[in-house]
Amino acid sequence: MDISLENCNNIDNGIITLKEHSLNIKYAINGTGKSTFSKAIIAAINDKKNGSKELLKLKPFKHIGTEGNNPSVTGIDSITLAKIFDEEYTNKYIFLPDELVQGSFDIFIRDEEYDKGMAEINELTKTIQEMFAQDKDIDELINDFNELSSSFGKPVKSGIHGSSNISKAFKNGNKVRNVPKEVEDYKDYIQSENNAKWIKWIIEGRVYLDMSDNCPYCVTNISKKKEKIVKISDLYDPKVIEYINKIVSVFSRLNKYFSDTTKNTVTGFIGTVDGYTDEQIKFLLEIRDQIDNMNKKFNDAKYIGFKSLKDVDKVIELLKNQKIDIAYYSHLQAPATREKIDIVNKSIDELLEKAGILQGKVNLQKKHIEKVINENKEEINGFLRNAGIDYSVDIVEDAKKQYSIKLIHKDRSGDSVSDVRDHLSFGERNAFSIILFMYDALKSKPDLIVLDDPISSFDKNKKYAIIDMLFRKGKSFSGKTVLMLTHDFEPIIDMVYHHRDRFDIPAAYFMENFKGQIKEKEVKKENIVTFLEICEANTKGNVNEITKLVYLRRKHEILNERGNAYNLLSNLLHKRDEPIVRSEMDRKMTSEEIEDASKQIKNDAGFDFDYSQMLKAVKDDEYLKKLYKETECNYEKLHIYRVLCAGRAEGMGSNVINKFINQAFHIENEYIYQLNPCEFQLVPQYVIDECDKQIGGF
Repeated sequence: MDISLENCNNIDNGIITLKEHSLNIKYAINGTGKSTFSKAIIAAINDKKNGSKELLKLKPFKHIGTEGNNPSVTGIDSITLAKIFDEEYTNKYIFLPDELVQGSFDIFIRDEEYDKGMAEINELTKTIQEMFAQDKDIDELINDFNELSSSFGKPVKSGIHGSSNISKAFKNGNKVRNVPKEVEDYKDYIQSENNAKWIKWIIEGRVYLDMSDNCPYCVTNISKKKEKIVKISDLYDPKVIEYINKIVSVFSRLNKYFSDTTKNTVTGFIGTVDGYTDEQIKFLLEIRDQIDNMNKKFNDAKYIGFKSLKDVDKVIELLKNQKIDIAYYSHLQAPATREKIDIVNKSIDELLEKAGILQGKVNLQKKHIEKVINENKEEINGFLRNAGIDYSVDIVEDAKKQYSIKLIHKDRSGDSVSDVRDHLSFGERNAFSIILFMYDALKSKPDLIVLDDPISSFDKNKKYAIIDMLFRKGKSFSGKTVLMLTHDFEPIIDMVYHHRDRFDIPAAYFMENFKGQIKEKEVKKENIVTFLEICEANTKGNVNEITKLVYLRRKHEILNERGNAYNLLSNLLHKRDEPIVRSEMDRKMTSEEIEDASKQIKNDAGFDFDYSQMLKAVKDDEYLKKLYKETECNYEKLHIYRVLCAGRAEGMGSNVINKFINQAFHIENEYIYQLNPCEFQLVPQYVIDECDKQIGGF
């Protein structure tokens, strides 16, 4: 698969190759455009899927305000879903207040076997579910029970709570049914369906009464009626009227389920003139308790399934207890109630006939959940130990029967860590985040997984622990199409060179950005060499004589061979007319030492070395400029530039560039194994651009 980019940030155009069902490592120095590649691919996929214009945000500054030259990505037609690990993913989905990663249940527990088990359990219990779906009266009854029960408010030791809806509605009597004489003229309005809105309108209109004796609506004289109008706002509260309406309405709907005695008592209560009595409240609380008990029975039956059955040893006993005996519900002994109870009990009886099979399926599902929880915990906790992170995880079930993954510290046994972001270090958060991302990505099964510089900030141990977890374990990205963009060479060393037997060998490439043009070159096992091997190969390679001598000197440095050959090469590159020995009070080298060194250099470099002739060459600025321009290797350009600048009073440009050049000129051995800078452009182009400017002034 070839993916092509055009006009995306600092990339004018470029093509990268992706090997499907494999890890693709794109190794590049900073500034190449790694993140641009990942953002562009994801943006293009989202634009194709959602019709959005995310890709347009990557339009290069040099083209903003102009027609055309818009960003484009081609070669992604086969990719419909991609998942990217980057800073945005970590901030949005990782280390949430109530779980370590969003969707813990779906990621760590819900798999094909789980869904299959749930489907089998649901098939066994579907009769009772279908009954509730078909009989809408029971659902309405449950809703009315809930509404009436909630109107009692918070429980108190005796009576009902003063702030409850029932108390607010009836403590001063039902003034909707019993309209006071002084406002009887307005009875039709007070007892209408929109009474609460009308009273609110009256109250809001009081401010206009002082403006005139005429009605603000019909301008009829109302000077003798103002007192009555004001009395309405004194006697009635729109909110209280709403409470009365709702409670009377729910009692009316439940009336057919009440026994005759209960109906009469309820009728007296809701029609009270002066307010309710303690006896009435006691009676109502009895009704509420029976309603709550029956409501629980209905709800338990409605939601019979794995969650309600998994914590019991004997399903048969639980199902028998779900049946409803109307004898214990004196206030609800009505034909309508018996009808609904009989329907529920019949469904439970049918389920009891399959109880043995049901219990077996529930037990199998419990064992599967326990198995996947333990497997996932073991894998993640193993990684945390290997990475030196003093935490562990547990996958727990809360009071609502919901599973989530929690973080546990070794010094807080049993208690999960809240505010995870505040406790984990920056490195721990990043390392843990990518492992949680892996589980999330494996669950969603994307066509492409993008890892944008995921491990560069870690020490060697954590790097390998992450790579091992991501690509070697049974539950890993092995066999998935993964694009890993990185400026860290170690994953290539580990997977391509050292541990080919442990990992599926990735497709590794070095990616270069030359003035907006992206090129890539495959990195094979034979390209991974020690710096000593690099020096030996380049000393004998097809390069100019001065560059060969630079590599030869560095070879002596690496081997700590500070003898005659090393001294003579150092003198040459520092352009000294008379070679000296710096280690001995800067004495001059003897002719014998120079001759011995020259022979050794001739043998190692493969050409007839003569100090005086080479000294003329390193002092010849025009010759060095010519070599600088002719070489295509940025690394060698730096060496020639450094020789050109040796002894030059005006220096070598900015301190930052100067430091980079000096580090490149002397031993720079970030890895034991590395790429040959003659074959891979490891020196950033911006450094060479700065050198070009300086050379122009020499």
